[in-house]
Amino acid sequence: MNSVERDIQIGVIGGSGLYEMDGLSDRETIQADTPFGEPSGPIIVGTLSGQRVAFLARHGQGHRLMPSELNFRANIYGLKQLGVEWILSASAVGSLQEQYRPLDIVIPDQFVDRTQGRVSSFFGGGIVAHVGFANPFCPLLSEVAFNAASGTGVNVHRGGTYLCMEGPQFSTLAESQLYRSWGLDIIGMTNLQEAKLAREAEMCYTTLALVTDYDCWHEGHDDVSVEMVIANLTQNAVTAQQVVRGAVARLPINRGCECATALGSAIITRPDEIPSGVKRDLAPIIGKYLPAD
Repeated sequence: MNSVERDIQIGVIGGSGLYEMDGLSDRETIQADTPFGEPSGPIIVGTLSGQRVAFLARHGQGHRLMPSELNFRANIYGLKQLGVEWILSASAVGSLQEQYRPLDIVIPDQFVDRTQGRVSSFFGGGIVAHVGFANPFCPLLSEVAFNAASGTGVNVHRGGTYLCMEGPQFSTLAESQLYRSWGLDIIGMTNLQEAKLAREAEMCYTTLALVTDYDCWHEGHDDVSVEMVIANLTQNAVTAQQVVRGAVARLPINRGCECATALGSAIITRPDEIPSGVKRDLAPIIGKYLPAD
């Protein structure tokens, strides 16, 4: 990584439709170098609402990466290297329940995983850690996001379960009806791995889940056109920018949450058995507990 600031506390990950962060001034483009390869694209650092912010387009410039192709570890590690403690994720989702309408925002509080074999941990290769993940979203950051979203005039829902599917295909009708019978609320393809890795890296994480349309269970689903979804993506991107600006203005706050100390008792490998190279590679994440040799 270039010689850049290392005390940028706020990170923003933009999903489908959100490829730029308007209003960023004093911009700098960073090509992150991580032990896990390259992130989805360059990290854009700038000033927003009086704070230094790091922005990363999840799917890369021009939306060239499918959900299963994303290098989640490099994305989160690259933000961690900059000093990021708070991650605001903006993501397009489908709705599994009537009350979550297109153009609504959901601030979810739970996940169900239906992905298949995606890498979702920094650990392995000689070091084992088990972090708590019962409450996968940071409650403090979620509250900040909810308050910021509530000021936009858009209908906002606090809480809900995000079903993370593999994709890139959408659900079958049978799957969609099954997820509804489970009481799940929204469906997307990306956020679970980000949240798991952020927790391992002791970073606070929350999602602005931006509803584009109803999943295929809905009787009006066949009337939804590609043009309509794109129009909703575009409008949701405008809304997301407003919410992010409002949330950034409310940060940072005291990190009195479990995210900040998630690794405190999670590493169970005996320190003298951990390879030196692993300690070195994971230094931004584990360094305060296990200094590099």
